[in-house]
Amino acid sequence: MAKDLRSLPKLRDSLSFLYIEHAVIEQDALSIIVIRKDERIPVPIAAMTVLLLGPGVSVTHAAIKAICDNGCTAIWCGENATRFYATGMGETRSASNLLLQAKLCMDPDAHLTVVRRMYMRRFPDMDCAQLSLKQIRGLEGIRVREAYRRLARQYGVAWKVRNYKQDDWDKADPINKAISTANTVLYSLCQAAIVSLGYSAGLGFVHTGKLLSFVYDIADLYKVDTTLPAAFSTIGGGYADLDKDVRTACRKTIKNERILRRIPEDIAWIFDCDNISEQDMMETVGDIWGEGGDTIAGGVNYAGEAET
Repeated sequence: MAKDLRSLPKLRDSLSFLYIEHAVIEQDALSIIVIRKDERIPVPIAAMTVLLLGPGVSVTHAAIKAICDNGCTAIWCGENATRFYATGMGETRSASNLLLQAKLCMDPDAHLTVVRRMYMRRFPDMDCAQLSLKQIRGLEGIRVREAYRRLARQYGVAWKVRNYKQDDWDKADPINKAISTANTVLYSLCQAAIVSLGYSAGLGFVHTGKLLSFVYDIADLYKVDTTLPAAFSTIGGGYADLDKDVRTACRKTIKNERILRRIPEDIAWIFDCDNISEQDMMETVGDIWGEGGDTIAGGVNYAGEAET
């Protein structure tokens, strides 16, 4: 019997994420259980948004099926969630949001409007209508730079400049490592939300050319409120395990800022459309494209149309 999509939890009501490494994951009834040494930890997978699977994880086929059936996105990543290797598909069965995103992305005028609205989301009290895109990008750069300085003063962290190299991770200073780790967590969460809502992670507007371009677009809306405070507070407050403590702080800021509730609303506002359904209910059979852009019902034998 096919799963009733109406029974899936809303994205906004889900927990954020869980990172697991060096463990065995098995199916447990309709959920999963994490086995580590003498521990058996049940995970309410139906309430999760994204499951980050780090090194040393062995997961059964039945467990992956339970994860996907419950609308949770599984992401295989590197140690401490610092690299993406692979990801599964979210729960949506509708292409309506993807088609809207593609239409806006491919139309130059609509694309520019979306970019402007993305920046306007950062400056709700400013009239950006008369500013050039170059001027708005400059304002965004100042906003982020001032956020670094403000948080450095607030938490007593020595700050020079945002500087890191993915291929030379060990040479980065602790605060730059913390910011990168926090950002990776946010990217994972945004990717899971985007895919769950039926959008493409690769059709970006400000960012372009990467398979996660739209993820970077959306994540940039929230970094100043989430990943930066998480990183600076961890370094300033002292830490036992930098990556683990950053993820814990990041989870707290993401929850406090209601990011999972904001993502669907913000994308709907940016795309200038009605609040988009988080889970469109699609029939088993899809439609067929017709002449003039109209659609007709699928699953029908149209052989009679060829008769004269």
